[in-house]
Amino acid sequence: MIGYKIVAVLVLACAFGPVSCPAQPANEGKPLRLAIAGLVHGHVDGFFKAVQKRPDVQLVGIFDPDKALQHHYAQQYNFPDSLFFTDLGVMLDQSKPEAVAAFTSTLDHPGIVAAAAKRHIDVMMEKPLAVSVAQANAIQSAARQGGIEVIVNYETTWYKSHGAIWQLVKQQHALGDLNRMVAMDGHEGPKEIHVGPEFLSWLTDPAKNGAGALFDFGCYGANLMTWLMDNQRPIAVTAMLQTVKPQIYPHVDDQATVVLQYPKAQGVIQASWNWPFSRKDLEVYGQTGYAIATGGNTLHVRLPNQAQEQLQELAPLPDDEADSISYLKAVVRGKLRPAGPSSLENNMIVTAILVAARESAKTGQTVQLH
Repeated sequence: MIGYKIVAVLVLACAFGPVSCPAQPANEGKPLRLAIAGLVHGHVDGFFKAVQKRPDVQLVGIFDPDKALQHHYAQQYNFPDSLFFTDLGVMLDQSKPEAVAAFTSTLDHPGIVAAAAKRHIDVMMEKPLAVSVAQANAIQSAARQGGIEVIVNYETTWYKSHGAIWQLVKQQHALGDLNRMVAMDGHEGPKEIHVGPEFLSWLTDPAKNGAGALFDFGCYGANLMTWLMDNQRPIAVTAMLQTVKPQIYPHVDDQATVVLQYPKAQGVIQASWNWPFSRKDLEVYGQTGYAIATGGNTLHVRLPNQAQEQLQELAPLPDDEADSISYLKAVVRGKLRPAGPSSLENNMIVTAILVAARESAKTGQTVQLH
């Protein structure tokens, strides 16, 4: 991820992997023309709040087939009726966006990408990429045919703590070779934290979400571990799923534990809708040191010759990588190419991991990945 306390050139380089920096496009300096596809993913609310604060982004169209949901957001954010469409193709053709941000169910991601790719429009979607490997392959194929970029947005991509871990592991080699990673992600449960009914409906539908907590929060650990392992696929995946609250979540798991086996390392993913408090924590252990991130702003590190762990000072991320909107704009305008946690390459592997975990839990067997 981000390099910290190194020379300025390195600090400003892309955190997530090699990038190219082509010449400035003709529309540089103009607001990014952005369209929204779907309103049923609750993260759209925070996205609207962020967009309204940014003069460098112009919201040009919003698609969702649900008129009542359109009305809800129109009232909440004082959006004009002219922004809203019930037909995705019409919205894309009439509003002519430079990029689309998708807030549909995971099941609907391929359709959004196909429509955008047909019109050569880059797409950013909320995590995870897909509910199946076949869906992920369809997204990848459409992106290639349309010559577009597909970005998968995770909150954890923009954590300063994870940027510091990347520097410690990949740039300073301060932890030694990695041999163990543990990711703990989730909250008390979507119903318990009062997500909107349109969000809860598809989160608890195994067809639309892929599973329950496994896909909702297991994707974070799979994403970060794939990133730290330089897009190396695990050898094998073993998983156990559980429904602790069947009276609330009768059709999906609300607790998942997944073990990833690599040639010289293990990853443990703990995803749950049963944590007493919301958390997105990551522990990384090497041969000579460890780093433990609790959320985005706290990192405890113990290195060789240290008697105890220390609180790491965290540097800000580069402007183009500070948040999802800045990153999307940098990609669309040709300043960055998707890499690391946001990249399609990473998330194809994430999908394979999640699908293997689902199969492992169903059969009670370890699933080999090739």
